[in-house]
Amino acid sequence: MQKNTLMLIGGAVALALTAGTATADTAAGEAVFKKCRVCHSVVQGKKKVGPSLYGVVGRTPGTLDGYKYSDSMKAFGAGGASWDAATLSTYLIKPRATVAKTKMMFPGLKNEADRTAVIAYLDSLDD
Repeated sequence: MQKNTLMLIGGAVALALTAGTATADTAAGEAVFKKCRVCHSVVQGKKKVGPSLYGVVGRTPGTLDGYKYSDSMKAFGAGGASWDAATLSTYLIKPRATVAKTKMMFPGLKNEADRTAVIAYLDSLDD
């Protein structure tokens, strides 16, 4: 009985720590996203210079209705890419290294913790 109780307590602690980390990453990601707000909105359907990033995690690149993507971004998506955490992280290091002729002029997020946090923030926005 004690072993089961310890396992339950350990699981609850792990869950609480994970939830706290996700909240911290999301808050940190929102702060990092300030660099992106110049060109991107997180409001569904609201585009700026760049497309809305609401619901971007899991989306196929170059497919958001109402935004005119570069041919290279459309080809990137048509080639089977998806904006999952790994692809976003690679892209955000240096966007033009991933999609050579993207319209995005952002120099990139070199810090891995910043990329992880902003991706967690973006992922939290989708219903």
